[in-house]
Amino acid sequence: MHPHPADPGRRTLLAGLTVDLRRRDGTPTSVRLRSTGGGTTTVTSDALPGRLPATTDLVVSLHSPDAAGPASGHGMAMQTSYLAQGDHTAEEGADAWSATTGSWFYLDSVSVRAHASTGAVAALGDSITDGWQSTSDLDRRWPDYLARRLRRADTAVQGVANEGISGNKVLADGAGQSALNRLERDVLTQPGVRTVFLFEGVNDIKAHSRVTAQDMIAGYREILRRAHAAGRCVVGATVAPFKGWSEWDPAAESVRRDVNAFIRDSGEFDAVTDFDRVLRSPYDHERILPFFDGGDHLHPDDKGMQAMADAVDLEALDCA
Repeated sequence: MHPHPADPGRRTLLAGLTVDLRRRDGTPTSVRLRSTGGGTTTVTSDALPGRLPATTDLVVSLHSPDAAGPASGHGMAMQTSYLAQGDHTAEEGADAWSATTGSWFYLDSVSVRAHASTGAVAALGDSITDGWQSTSDLDRRWPDYLARRLRRADTAVQGVANEGISGNKVLADGAGQSALNRLERDVLTQPGVRTVFLFEGVNDIKAHSRVTAQDMIAGYREILRRAHAAGRCVVGATVAPFKGWSEWDPAAESVRRDVNAFIRDSGEFDAVTDFDRVLRSPYDHERILPFFDGGDHLHPDDKGMQAMADAVDLEALDCA
């Protein structure tokens, strides 16, 4: 971001941006990008030339000479990033990048210009979609496994946008804006997105904020209405079990059951993926199967993440 000319007191937050293409043979190709526009909140880079093969890793280096105060970003990246003092964005070597962080800052998204017939699905979710309890730095979130399945399949939907935010709710702001309040920004305005994969609700239910099943259903219906009005289809996913988590109680479980009955049986979603049935124990439907439990009785481990992705009907994602 650059200072607005009418306000010389504004700080320059981003002055340098470099993208490295780490190809499978290990050869780096560095491309220096210049920011375009002078908006106060969002800057779009110039286009990166050339073609990118599937599974290409992008190493994005940013320099902020005057950053202070809160920074936009994603707190739980499940990916190691590196920090340095000074501007090292044009350097291909790693020597200067001596500190690490588990968060992403400033960069919001990378948009790929694909063939017109190719679309994407946006996974709108919370910490399970964000990947908590999956192995860091190995891309084992359930949307990562889904992306690998789509890449092997001959389907029109190929891209996966992970729009998970840890702690996120459908109805109330808190850990980021609620799903209702960020739907346009994070999903409907993303280029190429044809399908919304809605997997949220457990944080509303377990918060003991007097949220009822009818409240949740009204929130889902509003997301359905707005997505359909924008020409997107919506795949709904049932809320997974979480008995054993500290906030579980029979009242929350009752709401979860009623919400899941709506998702499964209402016919209002374009398709349904039943994550509850995939993850729950056959001996206690209120608990996650121990084989899939990441250890806190709410978040699946790597095996659970893969089982979730394997349960998604790929053809159902192309429903717009």
